[in-house]
Amino acid sequence: MPSTRRAFLVGTAQAIALSGRSRAENPRPKVAAIITVFHKYSHSQHIIDRFLEGYGWEGGHHRPPFDVVSLYVDQVGKNDLSRERASRHPEMKIYPTIARALTMGGRKLAVDGVLLVGEHGRYPANELGQTLYPRYEFFEQVVDVYNASGKTAPLYNDKHLSWSWDHAREMVDTARTMGFGLMAGSSLPVTWRQPSIDVPLGAVVEEAMGVWNGSVDGGDIHVIEAVQSLVERRRGGETGVRAVQALAGESFWKALESESWEGGGWDKRLFEACLCRSHQLKPARATYGHVLPSIEDLKRLAPRSRAYRFEYNDGLKASIIELDGGMVGDCTAAVRLAGGERLSLLFYLPYYTMRNFFSPLVHHIETFFLTGKPPYPIERTLLTTGMTASAAAALSQKPNRLETPHLAIRYSPPAESTYWRS
Repeated sequence: MPSTRRAFLVGTAQAIALSGRSRAENPRPKVAAIITVFHKYSHSQHIIDRFLEGYGWEGGHHRPPFDVVSLYVDQVGKNDLSRERASRHPEMKIYPTIARALTMGGRKLAVDGVLLVGEHGRYPANELGQTLYPRYEFFEQVVDVYNASGKTAPLYNDKHLSWSWDHAREMVDTARTMGFGLMAGSSLPVTWRQPSIDVPLGAVVEEAMGVWNGSVDGGDIHVIEAVQSLVERRRGGETGVRAVQALAGESFWKALESESWEGGGWDKRLFEACLCRSHQLKPARATYGHVLPSIEDLKRLAPRSRAYRFEYNDGLKASIIELDGGMVGDCTAAVRLAGGERLSLLFYLPYYTMRNFFSPLVHHIETFFLTGKPPYPIERTLLTTGMTASAAAALSQKPNRLETPHLAIRYSPPAESTYWRS
């Protein structure tokens, strides 16, 4: 990622050597972390530990040019790591409220960036199966401090903006009105890809697909955003989504058997391409081999699978297939371009215990904090938040097709791909 690397270095130099002043006169930027939990393998642990300890990057060990100085943890359980981390990093203090974390116990905003990680923890779910993580409520409290202080700081919100479309829309509108940078999103769009390819900028894309095994809402957002990072590069840029259809039970199997969008399903060859890219496709037979699972195999091995069919305003068609029962253990995607050419890839998530795919995400957060500008438009995550919420709603109702005029969101993607290529 040469050009983003150059931008990062330029931003770092600007941040720690403003107007030629010494480092003593110009201390390292300060970051506050507002999180739900801090335990092993939580998103908070992977992101904050990289700010505290550094991480492998471009053949070396990179330490972010920031200090995490304050931490608010909403739920502290027996497996909590925040106290241990604070004991080893005395510059990071734990505060009892969000406001005190942002002001470092004072009255005015005292940090230069905010990490908001509202993922994991024991929170209720609604009737649609969405976990009601308090990202919006945390965001509101941050904004209260901004208003009281008369100044703001860039804010990163992990994964989708909220389980609620109305909350997500308000968050983006508030950031725009107040003039502070807002970045959000999943690690999937920026992780490694196998092969290391992207949709050519300006290509005509006819149909797309993503395959994974995620849960409703929390898992859906990952694959929806991964696919969106590909299709947003099509000719004309993003125009938004006009409708979503959810398929489960018998309607899913009928769609799969149709083998085409026109028949009520999706392009069979896109589905096969996704399965072929998987490194973790469950064998459909008693012995290993190069045999794709048949529909009968899938009914036996993944009986509670579901799918969403998204219709975009410019005519693009995209399907998200969530295969049940551990049929696949990774996320793949495929697109069909005009003329029939198909591209397919794996969003590679290596080493469960290391979660290296958080490294490129943190790299982009660093650049965002230094420049105030997100590496990709917040409109991407606003759109995918709305797609995820609408998919969950369509899944729970009859008929299962939902018009989505509120998702007429237009934006242009970054010219340079932002996934990890080093």
